[in-house]
Amino acid sequence: MNETAIRDRLVEKGRSLFEAPKEKLIEFTGDRAADALVNDLDKRPHAFVLACLMDVYGDYEKAWLVPYKISQKLKGEFSIEVLSQLSPEKVKELMSGPPPLIRFFNKMSDRFYGAVKRIANVYEGNAARMWMGRPPGAEAVYRFLEFDGVGPKIATMAVNILARDFKVKFADFYSIDISADVQVCRVFSRLGLCTADPTVEQVMYKARALNLDYPGIIDLPCWKIGKEWCRPHKPQCTACYMKDLCPTANASPPPVPSREG
Repeated sequence: MNETAIRDRLVEKGRSLFEAPKEKLIEFTGDRAADALVNDLDKRPHAFVLACLMDVYGDYEKAWLVPYKISQKLKGEFSIEVLSQLSPEKVKELMSGPPPLIRFFNKMSDRFYGAVKRIANVYEGNAARMWMGRPPGAEAVYRFLEFDGVGPKIATMAVNILARDFKVKFADFYSIDISADVQVCRVFSRLGLCTADPTVEQVMYKARALNLDYPGIIDLPCWKIGKEWCRPHKPQCTACYMKDLCPTANASPPPVPSREG
């Protein structure tokens, strides 16, 4: 395996995304109105933060719809002032549907309520204070980690999106790790960068070793490879731009399906 060539190609792809001009509307859900809400970092930055915090159990498009679905139930209102007036019981009612807005809505409604209160109290109602003023990447990640239920995967995902897609400036990037979800872990394994079924920590530290200045720069390339081609079953190796470097794609017999779904 030519690890250097694999790293260089992934980093080149990640850098092209990082350096590209900002899109007018970054797509998260496929619903333009919902995407417009979580894109509004100027007036409603809390919508982006709350959407990130909902993205826990795999159904990311449904998770990112939660702020918009709640705004619809509130007749278009989604200011932090309005959200701060909701009781825990009301948030749970809004989340419960029918149909439920998200899996485990009881737990997630508590998380949503707690996050609103934290934004209101700690950040004076302006979630953008979490990333304003070019903070160190580690500080931005830490601020997401302070929310209840948020681990490194969600925290680094959020800061990677801010840096890569929203073009938010940070003082440095070396503490912005790869967000090692199931897609990324599978791609690292099949590319031979990690052993089979690697842990989240193994993938994170390997990404640091590959690109110390900004480990998370290869996050989206790896996630897209996993989502589009490197699937758990019947991977579409011939369509993947890593196929000539991937030891799994060039293996005989074909790769054994992973234990995932």
